Amino acid sequence: MKKLVLVSIFLALVVIILGAYTRLTDAGLGCPDWPGCYGQLLVPQSDALIERANQAFPDRPLEAEKAWNEMIHRYFASALGLLIIIIAAVSALNKRKGKDCPVKLPFLILVLVCFQGALGMWTVTLNLLPVVVMAHLLGGFTVLSCLFVLYLRLSNFKISRSDPNIKGLAKFSIIGIVLLVGQIALGGWTSANYASLACTELPICEGQWSARFDLAGAFSVPAADNYEYGVHSYAERMTMHVMHRFGAIIVFLYLLGLAISLFWKTSSGMIKRIVVLMVAVLSLQIALGISNVVYALPLIVATMHNAVAACLLLVMILLSYTMRRRF
Repeated sequence: MKKLVLVSIFLALVVIILGAYTRLTDAGLGCPDWPGCYGQLLVPQSDALIERANQAFPDRPLEAEKAWNEMIHRYFASALGLLIIIIAAVSALNKRKGKDCPVKLPFLILVLVCFQGALGMWTVTLNLLPVVVMAHLLGGFTVLSCLFVLYLRLSNFKISRSDPNIKGLAKFSIIGIVLLVGQIALGGWTSANYASLACTELPICEGQWSARFDLAGAFSVPAADNYEYGVHSYAERMTMHVMHRFGAIIVFLYLLGLAISLFWKTSSGMIKRIVVLMVAVLSLQIALGISNVVYALPLIVATMHNAVAACLLLVMILLSYTMRRRF
């Protein structure tokens, strides 16, 4: 059971990375139908199948590279869904045999991954509607997080003794997770609306950005038939990007302050190691964010920005779980 969950965590992280890569290569509609690709389980390759695909979707002729990006993401997501079904079945079987095994959490994860599949479908059928695209991103992070919590519960690790100095700080780790999830949502909204390159200077934005700040417009959803490449004005996209940068500053300062407080107040070597890891991952994430601006959103850097955000969330969950656990 524990090994299955560990494999599923790795697979969920791969799915998140592939999802980011698909989005960043503008392949979200690489296959205009769902769950197949131009009516096939594989990307059409023969001349006859390609011609048939182009006739079926004359407004979106086949681009093989984008189609493969999209389908590889779907294959891995389907494999993750199958693995989670197996985990839920094994947990129910173990419980029936009288073994001490979580059942509610695996079932919740199964429900989440089913809903995540529906979001994947709506991403295509609703032509990259930003709200759905962002929800799909958050859904992937939620599945990953729940799988990690399940792994921690199965691991049954213990700390030698309670540390009274950190009990008052435990709730601040939860606040840190909430802030981080909010920042991930802002990043998802920025990316879903193609606003990642709306600001090209540091630390906030170029020129008279404050004069063009449009918060209401930035978080609206204009009516459109297709949301590929974005439908918001430049001022609205710039506002999205600025808000994401504000969020990054807030999260960085909060988590850094939390790390300093924990490191000096705790006597637990385990918690200190988690704090050091958190600061390292946080620093890497900030460096990747800055690199995205300086080097105009390189594909590998932008993809890793999503992956490291997922890793930072896992580290924060580990920290909170460790601090709030009954010793």
